[in-house]
Amino acid sequence: MNDASPGAAKPASEPQKPSKPAPQEKSEVAKPAASEPKVNATVPPAAMKRRHWGLIGSFLLIVMMPLMAVVLYMWMVAVDQYSSVTGFTVRQEEGGGASELLGGLAALTGSTASADSDILYEFIQSQALIQAIDTRLDLRGHYSALWKKDPAFALWPEASTEDLEWYWQRIVRISQSSGLIEVRVLAFDPEMAQAIAQAILEESQSMINALNNQAREDAMRYAREDLEEAVLRLKAARETLTAFRTRTQIVDPEADIQGRMGVMNNLQQQLAEALIELDLLRETTNDGDPRLVQARRRIEVIRDRIADERRTFVSDTTENGAVGEDYPSLIAEFEGLMVDREFAEGTYRASLAALDLARTKAARQSRYLATYVTPTLAQTSEFPQRFTIAGVVGLFLLLSWSVIVLVYYSIRDRS
Repeated sequence: MNDASPGAAKPASEPQKPSKPAPQEKSEVAKPAASEPKVNATVPPAAMKRRHWGLIGSFLLIVMMPLMAVVLYMWMVAVDQYSSVTGFTVRQEEGGGASELLGGLAALTGSTASADSDILYEFIQSQALIQAIDTRLDLRGHYSALWKKDPAFALWPEASTEDLEWYWQRIVRISQSSGLIEVRVLAFDPEMAQAIAQAILEESQSMINALNNQAREDAMRYAREDLEEAVLRLKAARETLTAFRTRTQIVDPEADIQGRMGVMNNLQQQLAEALIELDLLRETTNDGDPRLVQARRRIEVIRDRIADERRTFVSDTTENGAVGEDYPSLIAEFEGLMVDREFAEGTYRASLAALDLARTKAARQSRYLATYVTPTLAQTSEFPQRFTIAGVVGLFLLLSWSVIVLVYYSIRDRS
């Protein structure tokens, strides 16, 4: 019996309609699964790798260890050094010289003080000065005494002359500016530093004195040679003039020609008187008068004499009557000889003046060493400059390490 009622359940065979999902559930189902982010569950912590340890190790090995060695050596091993400073320049005696007044040549050529300072600058670094001071103060003994304690700044005991010259560049520092020279000497003892600076000053003064002596000797020698040459020239000029006077029998052509002109004037006067006398006789006597003949003969003789005197101005005659040298040529030769003699005399006087000037300059010191800073005596040690040396070494090591690391990784990345 089938009891059917409205509230009874439907049979199971009867299909059921699926229920509609809620709106929220529908949106979650519609969202694609691929858009969901994937998150790692675990992240490993940062750790030191092999290359990092290599960088640290290389930094310690290349930079820190050498730097610590330098610092320990500078503050625990290096011996204190003391410095002595001296300053000087080369001065030249001013004024007084006659050569400086001739046309202002000294102003045009400039002073030689700068050249002398350059010479002195090279002399202080020369082997001759080093050997001289080593003989006086025993440089090897002082600077090699601390070799076992401070080998970096001391001189090795078996040092040769060349080694000492190289070491001299370390302990003697020279600076030059506008002709002024300043010298700083380093030593392990302040008195020794001052003694070396004083020795440098004295040896430099001796070198300047040697330059003065050489300049004096050269000036005197040149002046004497010029004077001897001037004497020979003057002697030759006078001998030539004497030979001319002996050959021509004329001491002074000017005086001779004046004498001859006097004779000519006298003959002209006598001729005029004879002509006047002849005119007077013609008026008072006849033509056969012997006095007229004598007057005419006198006039002819005077005219012949005047003609002969005039010919002597053009040509001279020897004792045998042969025609000799003409008078104008003799006068020209005489004037040339007189010019040569005057020039030789002028050269001789100039040479004498130059010799006197050279002797005057030789009597005084034309160059001298002017000291503007006497050698000082240090009270505290300023060297070696520990902070400066340590800083420079540290910077050099750091730069070297940086270059090595960059080169290494550059090669590593390319391989």
